[in-house]
Amino acid sequence: MEGPTGVVFPLTDGTRSTTALGRAVVADALRAVDPVGARSAEHETNWRHGYLVHFRRLVEAGLLSRDAAVTIARDGLAALHARMRVVAEGGAELPLDEVFATGAGQPPLDTATVTGTGEPERELSLPYRGQRLRGDRLHHRLDAWVAAGVIEPSCAEAVRAVIANPDWLDLRDQRIVVLGAGAEMGPLPSVLRWGGDVVAVDLPRPDIWRRLLRTAHRYGGRLHLPVRPGTGDDDEALAAGAGADLLHRLPQAAQWLLGVDGRLVLGNYVYADGATNVRVAMAVDSLTRHLQQRRDDLALAFLATPTDVYAVPADAVAYAERGYAARGLARRSLRLLSGGRLLHRNYPPGADPGINDSLVPQQGPNYALAKRLQRWRAAVARDAGATVSFTVAPPTRTRSVLRNRALAAAYAGAHRFGIEVFDPATSNTLMAALLVHDLRTGGGPAQDHPWRDEAYGAAHGGLWRVPYAPRSALGLAVLLGLGAARG
Repeated sequence: MEGPTGVVFPLTDGTRSTTALGRAVVADALRAVDPVGARSAEHETNWRHGYLVHFRRLVEAGLLSRDAAVTIARDGLAALHARMRVVAEGGAELPLDEVFATGAGQPPLDTATVTGTGEPERELSLPYRGQRLRGDRLHHRLDAWVAAGVIEPSCAEAVRAVIANPDWLDLRDQRIVVLGAGAEMGPLPSVLRWGGDVVAVDLPRPDIWRRLLRTAHRYGGRLHLPVRPGTGDDDEALAAGAGADLLHRLPQAAQWLLGVDGRLVLGNYVYADGATNVRVAMAVDSLTRHLQQRRDDLALAFLATPTDVYAVPADAVAYAERGYAARGLARRSLRLLSGGRLLHRNYPPGADPGINDSLVPQQGPNYALAKRLQRWRAAVARDAGATVSFTVAPPTRTRSVLRNRALAAAYAGAHRFGIEVFDPATSNTLMAALLVHDLRTGGGPAQDHPWRDEAYGAAHGGLWRVPYAPRSALGLAVLLGLGAARG
């Protein structure tokens, strides 16, 4: 049986081990700042289940100083680039950083542009539970989310700035590259609704492009798509001929993007199941470095998962503590019945910053690594002076989440613990508004530490401000969600 091609894991003792890679990368990321933590990661014998503590340690060690956090990010990225490989179409295996020397046989892509027929919108509106909120109603929804601990106050402030400056929505001065253009969480629909230019990159799958073309026609923006030479200009021909494969034909995609005029905003919205998620994430990171070296106008955009480990402000800790104190009797009863396994407090009293650990074991170490390397790239790029939009997105009922039965059940029961799970249309519009804010403010307010950059504008759905450590309530949320589904 033939092995994988394109961006691949390195061979370790004859196999392409995701465990060996994850363990080594985390150890290398920690080594300069936390050598004890590095040795602990290296000696972890059950990485599939034991990775949680080591990914938390990456955040804790970075709190020592700004330099410590940036060092961890830089060393983690270096470890990944040194280890990951690329298998060319002819079968030759090379270091990943040589991938752009392998594209000689890949024909260049042409560009097709589709201009929508709609009128560009110049007022921010948000779809929410069957309604379209704007003006005062949108302000009231932001107030309600802040009061319920669903978003950080800085998130509401950023959205209010966009509401107050509707001209910011005119993104014709930018080229918003949407890697993973078909993703439910991406900004493509909103940017087109506002009349902007979207440079779309996704796999050569006609069903994806048919859907994107329908969206483009509906709104007032322009959709630029990569197509094979000779592709016709009607929708069916475009859908059949469009696409760029980042995993297997990265040089081809890079060359096409280098030819796009205007300021590029490289937005990373890619996702794949299992170990392929790391491979695709590394392909995107290689593309990012390649474009950064050749375009000094490149801005970066990322959506962060809420199910990770973050340092959070003292205000979030105090909010969670008030909730913990208010649930005294019910909490003590459940803790007693569970032998102390359930409903641990979210933070030690007075923690500043607190550590919110919302890693979900069912998502696994590959998902954690794919998302963490994006955080590392954001931190390193911002430290180098680039404009970076990095936003923690809310828990959302995306197709990928609902395919996981345990996560789907947990989301169904999450509201019992004060966590709001968003519909995709609400999430992607809210995140697009925050992207606009960041692009118009040079990446948002300057912060003194990467953890504060990550916390600014976070729309975590309540995970940072609930009374209980999320994993200690996960089992109950699953049971309650399963019960609701049966009902």
